[in-house]
Amino acid sequence: MALNTQVDADHNAPPTTRVLAEHVANHPSRGWDDAVEHEAHRTFMNWLGCAVGAAHHEAGVAALRAVQMLQPAPQAAVLGRGERVDMAGAALINGISSHTFDFDDTHLKTIIHPAGPVCSAALALAEHIGANGRQLIDAIVLGIDVSCRVGNTIYPHHYDRGWHITGTTGGLGAAAACARLLGLDAGKTAMALGIAASQPVGLREQFGTMTKPFHPGAAAQAGLMAALLAREGFTASQRAIEAPRGFAQVVSTKYDWNEISDELGKRFEISFNTYKPFACGIVIHPSIDACVQLRAKGVTPANLARIDLRVHSLVLELTGKKEPADGLQGKFSVYHGCAAGLIFGRASEDEYADAIVTRPDVVEVRRKVVATVDDSIDEASVDAIATLVDGSKVHVFVEHAIGSLQRPMSDADLEAKFRGMSDAVLGAEQTGRLLEACWAVGKAADVKGLVKLTHRDE
Repeated sequence: MALNTQVDADHNAPPTTRVLAEHVANHPSRGWDDAVEHEAHRTFMNWLGCAVGAAHHEAGVAALRAVQMLQPAPQAAVLGRGERVDMAGAALINGISSHTFDFDDTHLKTIIHPAGPVCSAALALAEHIGANGRQLIDAIVLGIDVSCRVGNTIYPHHYDRGWHITGTTGGLGAAAACARLLGLDAGKTAMALGIAASQPVGLREQFGTMTKPFHPGAAAQAGLMAALLAREGFTASQRAIEAPRGFAQVVSTKYDWNEISDELGKRFEISFNTYKPFACGIVIHPSIDACVQLRAKGVTPANLARIDLRVHSLVLELTGKKEPADGLQGKFSVYHGCAAGLIFGRASEDEYADAIVTRPDVVEVRRKVVATVDDSIDEASVDAIATLVDGSKVHVFVEHAIGSLQRPMSDADLEAKFRGMSDAVLGAEQTGRLLEACWAVGKAADVKGLVKLTHRDE
């Protein structure tokens, strides 16, 4: 009886699926201020750089081989490479590549990486249908709004249950973006969201493996397919997100419906997107930042006895691997991140190469890092004390790491990051042209010119 009472009470949930569908279908083109527009271009550029940079990583190569076994039609480009596959396959592969380095964007309120699913689906579809840049940017802003608003509704309980929220909400965002690109009305957009709602993908158990970046790729593919099905008249529940046995109430014990409707169409979640200066989980960033600062204060591997960190419990829950065996595991080790920050003064993808993670001098420093849980410390902060061999101590407190909303990366920072990933794949000259195209994508008559710049002509 108690269960039935709960179900009956939950029938009072607002028509969330329909509200979001109307938002996506009917919001005016570029219906936001210049700050939102600029952030959309920053998001797109950062995502594209991550995807191009990881184009030849073994995870992306394996995914490409698997997709090619399906004998796909050449509809869309695999970013950073010369191959073309079907648009759903491109969404999958590009979504995987964009998250492989764990260097992509982060919506800090939910720790969603929203661009991976949304941009991967949207660009593949836009390329195939000949959409212009304005349509692409509109779709990205609205798709990310859907993904992050649903994330706001169910976080943190959904994440605490073990779901990888980037994948689970990303399918909804990708469906919304693709529905917008296809020009679906509110009714069919609701169907696209409904189809996507039955395809949540991503378990946190997979962190540290290739399947973690598979999540945004699979979400992109699922969302794109959901929109294509809806266009052809395929149906779904009109209450697929909010119903008692719908998405939100199945995958979470918390569902704050106000997060969907508050300032809808006035506040855009892409405004709260952030970008990583370090190629690893966001909760490690304060600790790496602290170690970079300790390095600047004269702490070196030679004079270091130990580093004591006081961190929020989430840091060790997510990144507590003391002895990572390879680069992927290193991304989930606060100990390796600190060693990289102290030794190299940075933690780019190069510092997560297998050879670096297992290098003896890096391992030696890593083993001098001691992390202690103190939940009086915010998850965005760290208190770090380096004890030197002479007994003296050097203290650093990081309240907000570089890359946060409080200390955002500048446009110049993002361009330097982009070049750091793309130059090796495309060369400096072509990377420069691609950067220019990214900044101007909202005005492009066709996105195909930009896509062509993402790989070298052989």
